Amino acid sequence: MMGIAEAAAALKNNTITSAQLVEQVISNVAERDGVVKAFLKLDVEKLRKLAAESDARRADGKALSEYDGIPIGIKDCIVTEGETCACASKILENVVSPYDSTAVAKLKAWGFIPTGRLNMDEFAMGSSCENSAFQKTSNPWDADRVPGGSSGGSAAAVGARLVPAALGSDTGGSIRQPASFCGIVGLKPTYGRVSRFGLVAFASSLDQIGPMTVSVEDAAILFQAITGVDKFDSTSLPLDEEDFIGAVKEAKVEDFKNLKVGMPEEYFNAEGMSPEVKAAVNKAVEMVKAAGAEIVPVSLPHTKYAVAVYYIIATAEASANLARFDGIRYGARKEADDLVASYFASRGAGFGEEVKRRILLGTYVLSSGYYDAYYLRAQKVRTLIRNDFEEAFKKCDVLLTPVAPNVAFKFGEKSSNPLEMYLSDIFTIALNLAGNCGIAVPASLAEESKMPVGVQFIAPALAEAKLLKTARAFEMLRGDFPAPANC
Repeated sequence: MMGIAEAAAALKNNTITSAQLVEQVISNVAERDGVVKAFLKLDVEKLRKLAAESDARRADGKALSEYDGIPIGIKDCIVTEGETCACASKILENVVSPYDSTAVAKLKAWGFIPTGRLNMDEFAMGSSCENSAFQKTSNPWDADRVPGGSSGGSAAAVGARLVPAALGSDTGGSIRQPASFCGIVGLKPTYGRVSRFGLVAFASSLDQIGPMTVSVEDAAILFQAITGVDKFDSTSLPLDEEDFIGAVKEAKVEDFKNLKVGMPEEYFNAEGMSPEVKAAVNKAVEMVKAAGAEIVPVSLPHTKYAVAVYYIIATAEASANLARFDGIRYGARKEADDLVASYFASRGAGFGEEVKRRILLGTYVLSSGYYDAYYLRAQKVRTLIRNDFEEAFKKCDVLLTPVAPNVAFKFGEKSSNPLEMYLSDIFTIALNLAGNCGIAVPASLAEESKMPVGVQFIAPALAEAKLLKTARAFEMLRGDFPAPANC
């Protein structure tokens, strides 16, 4: 399956039609998704209708953009009008969205075709895609391993080349970690760059929608399409339009000669990083250094508190956000003797174990007598974490770090130990707390497991053009990255 840029060129040259692209997706899903299980739903007839409309526009010279007619997978927490948005949860299983999220509306304005509902950890709470209420998605490189989470379905669908690209969401690493696990590119934008309207909220001060693609150029294209201020989201930023696609096209390996690349000592000396990940990331550092970059040691001293801070703030916000799912206003309802009993029955049956765990934790840290001790203190440490990044960027242009401490692990390996699972995001969480932008890019295959290892580039807030350009230069330096077998 070709990526966005390649598909756009083929459409322009009339060597393929949107209908043919859509049929490729339908065929891919039918033939290979039985193993990967990335898709929860795929409305085949709707896709064919939208593809026919796109081809008709192009034939009339009225294409909405050069990308008109390209299918894009959608994570199951981003609403699309007329389709279910279950967030991989039983409590929302049959709820049909009456409107488009702003991100999807912007895709449609460019002519992209929203394609199916992609699996995820329930309500985006997880690091392995094992928490879905419906199915477990497999890593396209090894069906016995997880694809990462929570955007595991999006990562697996792109990694397996079922679709040209997909949208995911990132609250604590949920785009970047599965991107690394599945050997693709995943961009977490600056908080406020992309509207959250129509993204079912997990933690409102952390969530961001972003692209998951096979290349950095494709990530820039998709990001260009969905970014921008939105009157429906008060946290979206009113910024001048930037040419992210152009920035990526200007990238060259020689760019590293003028770049200061920071290496946070807390990331490279972290306990629990596997030897094969460490070797792959160090190899990437040496490549960048050989290309002329100045490697600058930096420190992010409050990184050690990031996981604890995240699981206080994120769960507190989740507790508040998920209070609306009660089976009364909408969603699955369990009848009981009275209203309170119905609440208990509906939420008890509708939510999975991980979601219940986080709601309980979040409610606890917000409760009387514990708010100051936990939530308020966590917000203060969050400010210190943000300040760490600001100080680091006074010494360097971008940071280069690991994405995850391990390659994709096997099913069940961490699911019995929530704390160990939470530590899977140890290198990604701080970025969400700070609100900056970051991108995961495939670096190499691990020597022993032969699984993908990604590196993470981090840039200051609103520096996506620099971030994407750097990531593209690294991609050129690295050379072609293989696709999984049978893809």
